[in-house]
Amino acid sequence: MVNDPHPPLHDYFHSGDFIIGGITSQTFILSSSIDFTGKPPSPLQDELLILPQNYQHILALAFAVKEINENPQILPNATLGFRIYDSYFNAKWTYHATLRLTSSLERFVPNYLCDTQNNLIAVIGALDPLTSLHMATILDIYKISQLTHGPAPVMNDKTPGLPFYQMFPNEQLAYQGILSLLLHFSWMWIGAVVIDNANGERFVQAALPLFSKSAICFEFIERIPQITLISKILDIMQQGTQILDKVMESKTNVLVAYGESYSVAIFKYVAYLSQAEPAPKGKVWIGTAQMQPTSFVFQRTWDIEIFHGTISFSVHSNNLPGFRQFVERRNPIKATGDGFIQEFWEKVFSCVLPDLVLNEVVGNVCTGEEHLESLSDCFFEMNMTGHSYNIYNAVYMVTHSIFAMFSSRLQQRAMKDRGGFKLQNKHFWKLHHFLRDVSFNNSAGHTVSFDKNGEIVAAFDVLNWIISANHSFYSVKVGRMDPQAPPDHTFVINESAIKWHRWFNQVQPISVCSESCHPGSRKKVKEGEQFCCYDCISCPEGEISNQKDMNDCDKCTDENYPNRNHDLCIPKDISFLSYEEPLGLTLSSFALILSFITALVLRTFMKHHNTPIVKANNQHLTYTLLISLLLCFLCALLFIGHPAKVTCLFRQTAFGIIFSMAVSCVLAKTIMVVLAFMATRPGSSMRRWVGKRLANSIVISCSLIQTGICVVWLVISPPYPDVDMHSVVEKIVLECNEGSVIFFYLVLAYMGFLATISFTVAFLARKLPDSFNEAKFITFSMLVFCSVWLSFIPTYLSTTGKYMVAVEIFSILASSAGLLGCIFSPKCYIIMLKPQLNNREQLIRRRDH
Repeated sequence: MVNDPHPPLHDYFHSGDFIIGGITSQTFILSSSIDFTGKPPSPLQDELLILPQNYQHILALAFAVKEINENPQILPNATLGFRIYDSYFNAKWTYHATLRLTSSLERFVPNYLCDTQNNLIAVIGALDPLTSLHMATILDIYKISQLTHGPAPVMNDKTPGLPFYQMFPNEQLAYQGILSLLLHFSWMWIGAVVIDNANGERFVQAALPLFSKSAICFEFIERIPQITLISKILDIMQQGTQILDKVMESKTNVLVAYGESYSVAIFKYVAYLSQAEPAPKGKVWIGTAQMQPTSFVFQRTWDIEIFHGTISFSVHSNNLPGFRQFVERRNPIKATGDGFIQEFWEKVFSCVLPDLVLNEVVGNVCTGEEHLESLSDCFFEMNMTGHSYNIYNAVYMVTHSIFAMFSSRLQQRAMKDRGGFKLQNKHFWKLHHFLRDVSFNNSAGHTVSFDKNGEIVAAFDVLNWIISANHSFYSVKVGRMDPQAPPDHTFVINESAIKWHRWFNQVQPISVCSESCHPGSRKKVKEGEQFCCYDCISCPEGEISNQKDMNDCDKCTDENYPNRNHDLCIPKDISFLSYEEPLGLTLSSFALILSFITALVLRTFMKHHNTPIVKANNQHLTYTLLISLLLCFLCALLFIGHPAKVTCLFRQTAFGIIFSMAVSCVLAKTIMVVLAFMATRPGSSMRRWVGKRLANSIVISCSLIQTGICVVWLVISPPYPDVDMHSVVEKIVLECNEGSVIFFYLVLAYMGFLATISFTVAFLARKLPDSFNEAKFITFSMLVFCSVWLSFIPTYLSTTGKYMVAVEIFSILASSAGLLGCIFSPKCYIIMLKPQLNNREQLIRRRDH
């Protein structure tokens, strides 16, 4: 037997056949005469610090036990009791309280049970993970189940082997809820304040990658030291003040806070110490479900404006029938076994209970008729909080597990002759098997069960903290995070119900490192800074961004092109040189007009075929040349209209062959002029070369070479209809692909070769003394022809689409018109307007002169 020299100051007992143990976190014990800042005496001095908000957790457990004992169908012939101790947020006292739970009620005798009843069946762990971990060290020895109503402790190699039955949902769901909240309001630049312990580090390690994947980054992550030793509280508070000043001066408007159940009360004290003028700007605090809106009682008059508009997550709770009435009937004078209520009552109502007064009463006397509903929610809530709801369900979890265990066939046989629920403590380890599988509907109609990992299946409520001008506090439910809801309703929030910090003038806060990049631009990360800090640059040519804050611009498909703002892809128009458009109509009209003129010239020459001027220069060559020019004008029409397989196949080859024939005729006429002059010399042997045979041979041979080139072209790589998506940005160009560019330029080169020879010979023969000499006219025609086609090449290469085709058509018409005009206009002038000159005598006279 061990004496108990330091009994806990607070406990709560209720006897029964089965006992549910509870460790609450309600009281801090601080030594006196602590001077924090040199300011007037601190409210903490000589003070037993109470977190009155947590008293509801005790009432939730007591209410659940009361309901169970009043319902004979749950535990027939047995009663349920409980024992609750305070942990004082201290490992030493937590171990002490846990040992008290495992020993007899009357005497503190560790590892020894004297009672025939009051059998400890399970323990509901404390609110804070570290406290639950300390408890597990003891409970693991006795194989007693522990149900935690706060986050699970961080496991390591030294963690006890027994599992924690977690009445608190998986924190990953809470992280996902915070992420959904940030994304919903487009808060991409945030800060984080976390408690400096294992759970705080777990939050950092889990949340940072999760948020980063969604393009959210942290301006800072500040770690608040955890209070472990009272002697260091001054240093910790001063350090916390520096951190808070840094946080409030930061650029971000959103702060994610992760801490313990008492962290808000500590934050309030740090804010109280760091009050500066002017008041810091407002921030949106986002609190995790572990952080409750708690206050120490001495903080009731403090200005906590910085927390106005806070958005926090809380375990979803339902209103339980009768709970509010149970709380309202709570009276410190009539309460029995409750070692917590007197301290709670005196602190929250600032009075003294009369039965504790031994000397003269100083201050108000508690009547016991004070109303709990008059308290601010920071000190006590009348509606059941999420943590209290977890405790209530934990009691029922244990109870239904007891019922399932004793209802099994094996136990029924073992208890056949015993009657009622009787079992020794050494058999309570079997409860683990039933705890994991239990499922029931509580009095609110909510289904309660564990998942395969021993975690409660539950949702989170989103709460908005409202702080009024008189420093009173209340919270409003504004949303929900429910993993069991349909995917599009997993996260729901009512924006209109949220009250923002007064700094924002009820306008939704913005929290970004850089302004949004509008559609048509993309983000470029600033060198040396986080990816949330960027400049906006316009999308390059051919690319768009149709949403805000795009990391990269997207290319339009080949069938589309970007608009001027680079935020939309517009379908391209189909483009080809058609007869309906002005350019095509103009070129086709010129081709037909020039063809008609050529036909008139041919008819004129054929009508006057017996005249000397027609006969003078080999009329058969003249007719062949005119027919070739006529075909040249007509072949230009092959280049106009929708590109088809036949037109693409023959238009370049037809143009090359016909033009080569025309130039060959000009070359033959030039050579015939030279030979005719040389044949007039006495004794010249050139007379036999002058005639149709030579002229025809020149035309045929030169044309056949070009024909051969074109045939090889058609066999090896013929032209074909094609679609050009890229040459013209806004158009899809329908064109004829030349197949082989080499052959195309080879055709042009051969034609240029013939034209060069013709021009050279005609230039040299332009002054020969012959009345029938047309070399000077051929010289001018070849000069025009060569000029046109020399200009054609650079112009053709510098244009795209249908204008490239138009350039070639223009070159064909211009060069053909040059030949027609320069060679035949002087002759037509004489034939039509000066017929008196079209006789042999006049031509001989002109030669003599």
